[in-house]
Amino acid sequence: MNELGDFRNYLFLCWKHLNLPDPTPVQYDIAEYLQNSPKRAVVEAFRGVGKSYITSAYVTWRLLRDPEAKVLVVSASKIRADDFSTFTQRLISELPVLHHLRSREGQRQSKVSFDVGPSKASHSPSVKSVGITGQLSGSRADLIVADDVEVPNNSMTQTMRDKLSEAVKEFDAILKPDGTIVYLGTPQTEMSLYETLPNRGYETRIWPSRYPSHQQLLRYNSRLSPFIQENLDTKKNKEGEPTDPLRFDDEDLLERELSYGRSGYNLQFQLDTSLSDADRYPLKLSDLIIMSCDDSTAPEKPVWGRDSNNKITDLPNVGLPGDGYYGPETKLGDWLPYSGSVMSVDPSGRGKDECGYAVV
Repeated sequence: MNELGDFRNYLFLCWKHLNLPDPTPVQYDIAEYLQNSPKRAVVEAFRGVGKSYITSAYVTWRLLRDPEAKVLVVSASKIRADDFSTFTQRLISELPVLHHLRSREGQRQSKVSFDVGPSKASHSPSVKSVGITGQLSGSRADLIVADDVEVPNNSMTQTMRDKLSEAVKEFDAILKPDGTIVYLGTPQTEMSLYETLPNRGYETRIWPSRYPSHQQLLRYNSRLSPFIQENLDTKKNKEGEPTDPLRFDDEDLLERELSYGRSGYNLQFQLDTSLSDADRYPLKLSDLIIMSCDDSTAPEKPVWGRDSNNKITDLPNVGLPGDGYYGPETKLGDWLPYSGSVMSVDPSGRGKDECGYAVV
């Protein structure tokens, strides 16, 4: 049992039992992060890397080490959460090293809520699954696994995103002292819930499907997996090459990119929301030139530029994440009187929106 103290060894054992190929370096890296994750963590990994399978194995590993642990699995739909807990229960039932954790007579044994054999009587089951819109209150957990709580159906509009953002706040009321919350998922929109979690004290770790370019590295900030970063730094791999070629080679990823489209691929496989912003919302705050002017004169030609030196930091960003206001790169010509003024009115349109006007 001592060798199973490292979750990566246990993961290898699970994969052998499931007759799967040996875990890949990326899967081992995700496993190591789960084992040593902070109390609030976000695992953003590309579609198909196996993060839900790995985390199911992680749940059984936690129960193997502490049968009194309570785990709550939350997904966007009840069915998805039930699939996670069912797979976890199957592992306990089939893996020889976990046989002593099988539910006993008198304990909960359903796929949506079950106890492990050595656990003591408690209001909370050892593992429970629930949808994000289901009954969260009343539960208690040492580990909350939020597996794909954000999907297109609950994040298409800002109202939906606001409801989801409020719903996940309930996790903090459920979590026991010193408990852990782990989010698993891929962003569905440029204003994804996962983009806001760092502001709530979560640490995000990102595993893209291809090694990122220098420009993408700037967008990821410090969130990129050190494993990916190290391979780039040591020049073992070049930008654009697959990060997990044993599962997804270059040809496979090209086919997926062709099918998803550029914007969808960068969201689902590169975990990069910036290209989605540019494709869906071509007009941005950074396209404006912001400067102070006299009420009677102005420079002949303000020159647009997006340099960090002329970024205006004291104006709040009311646009998309990463956007902002910029002053002119330079001002050409003389200061001349205004040649005229124009006023434009945009009517409310049958009351469905508000009336707007602009004076230039």
